[in-house]
Amino acid sequence: MKNRNIIIVGQQAWDTEIGSNCKNIAVEFSKHNRVLYINPPLDRITKIRRSNNAGVKMRLDVIAGKQEGLQQINNNLYTLYPDCLIESINWLPFDTLFNVFNRLNNQRFYRAIKPTIDALGFEDVILFNDSDIFRSFYLIDFLKPAFSVYYSRDNMIATTYYERHGTSLEPKLIAKSNICVANSEFLKDYCATYNPNAFYVGQGCDFELFDEYLNSKKDKIKGDFVGPVIGYVGVLTSARLDISLIGAIAKAKPEWNIVLVGPEDEDFLNSELHQLQNVHFTGPKPVTDLPVYIDSFDVCFNPQVVNDLTIGNYPRKIDEYLVLGKPTIATATKSMQAFKHYVSLAGSLKEYIDGIHQLLSNNNAELIARRKAFARSHSWERSVKEIYESIGV
Repeated sequence: MKNRNIIIVGQQAWDTEIGSNCKNIAVEFSKHNRVLYINPPLDRITKIRRSNNAGVKMRLDVIAGKQEGLQQINNNLYTLYPDCLIESINWLPFDTLFNVFNRLNNQRFYRAIKPTIDALGFEDVILFNDSDIFRSFYLIDFLKPAFSVYYSRDNMIATTYYERHGTSLEPKLIAKSNICVANSEFLKDYCATYNPNAFYVGQGCDFELFDEYLNSKKDKIKGDFVGPVIGYVGVLTSARLDISLIGAIAKAKPEWNIVLVGPEDEDFLNSELHQLQNVHFTGPKPVTDLPVYIDSFDVCFNPQVVNDLTIGNYPRKIDEYLVLGKPTIATATKSMQAFKHYVSLAGSLKEYIDGIHQLLSNNNAELIARRKAFARSHSWERSVKEIYESIGV
C-alpha cells in the first residue's frame, strides 16, 4: 500500500518508555504512506495523580498553548499530542451513563485533532485503531474515514480497567470497523465473533537492540552460579506469570539457578520465591542490558499462568529469546503453537522439568541457527504486509 493517509490512535503514546507494537507499525506504515500518530489525550485523574511527571507537564503545556503539540518524526510520520483534557469516567457504574460521557470525551478529542488533520491535508484517510476502546469509540462516526481497521494485540477486556465497560463496547467497535486484524489466532477468532472480516497478521519484533549487542561483542554476564541458569526477562507480575510453578521448579531442582530479571509486583515481592536459595532476583535493568542477560542463560523460560489475559497474547519475549539462539521453554497456549517446532511447550511441572532437562542436554549449532532464523522471520515488514493484504489495497 502506497501514498495513503493513515491516522493511528491507540493505547500507547509516542513517548512511552516501553516497546510498542503500534509505534513499530507506524514506522513501517510511514515508509510508503503519510502517517499521523495521535497520542491518547490527557485525562483528569492522570493530571492530578501525576502532576510532577515530565510527560504530564508537557501535555499541560500543549493544552495551555505554551508548546506545539505536533512533532515530525520523519518525512512521512507525525505525532500529535492533543490540546484537550478528557474526563476520567471509567468508575461510572452504568453503561448508559458511561456512554453519554464517553461520547462527550470523544467529541472533545475529535475537536482537538481535527484542525491538525485538516492542516496536514489528511483526506480519504485510513483509521487504524490499536485497541483504543473508550477514547476512540466514536471516532469512526466523527472522522468518517475511507476505511477503518481495528487492531487486537491483547485480550483487553480481561484487564481490570476494561472489564466493566469494555465487554460491551469492544464488540461494538469491532463490529463497526471495516476489518479487524490480530497478532494471534486466538484474538482473530475472538474478533471474528463480531466481524467476519477478521484476519491474523502475525507479529513483528524489533531486533535493533539485539543486533547492537551482537555487534558489540560484549561479554556475557557470568555471575557466581554453580550449575545451569534458567532465566526470565520481563515484568514480574502474577497476572501473567505462575509464581507457584516457578517455586515448584526451583524446589524440584535445587541444582538449577532460576534468574528473574525485571521489576516485581506486590505478589512477587511477597512470595516465597525470595526464601529459595536458588532463585535470584536482579531487579529492573536498563533495556540495553537485557540481551546480555538473555545470552547468559542456559535455558530461557516463560512460565505463564493461563488465564483470560494471557491465553491469547503473542509472546513477544519468545522472539527475543530465539533471536539469540537460546533454548527456550514456555507454557503451552494456542498462540504458542506457532512456535512448537522451535520452543518446548509445557503444561505441567513435570513437562517443564523434563523439557528443561532435554534442552540442557540437546543443543547444537544447527538448532541455534534454526531458532535465530525463525525469530528473524517475525519482522514488522512482514506483519504490515499482512495488514495491507487484509485491507485489500
